Amino acid sequence: MILVVNGPNLNLLGERKPEIYGDKGLDYVENSLTELARELGVEVRFFQSNHEGRIIDFLHENRETATGVLVNPGALTHYSYSLRDALEAIELPVVEVHISDIDEREDFRSKSVIEPITVEQITGQGLKGYELGLEELVGQIRS
Repeated sequence: MILVVNGPNLNLLGERKPEIYGDKGLDYVENSLTELARELGVEVRFFQSNHEGRIIDFLHENRETATGVLVNPGALTHYSYSLRDALEAIELPVVEVHISDIDEREDFRSKSVIEPITVEQITGQGLKGYELGLEELVGQIRS
């Protein structure tokens, strides 16, 4: 099972800054990934929270049944060493996804504390980045 984790404010996907993040909601992402997961022969489990501790608890609780993590940490990307530590501690392959190109945005968004522990970081591909991330993660797991 692959965990698909979305951090703070991603519950507002489709509403918040559609010029940056697009006009489709998180339900669209979940539906498209469910279909792709079916095609790839894997199971996905979705989780979104605006609370860092809940995300960490979810990762800890699912570490023994999961095979990998696809994560869009939102703003936690730039400062959450506790999320980084949790992802590292569960010892699963991690692919980090960002809808926008974080290197082309505000200076504070260009540094990811998560990226050094990932097998891949995908940025600036819009919602398609989630699908690319799932494909990458499945490839890593199967290799």
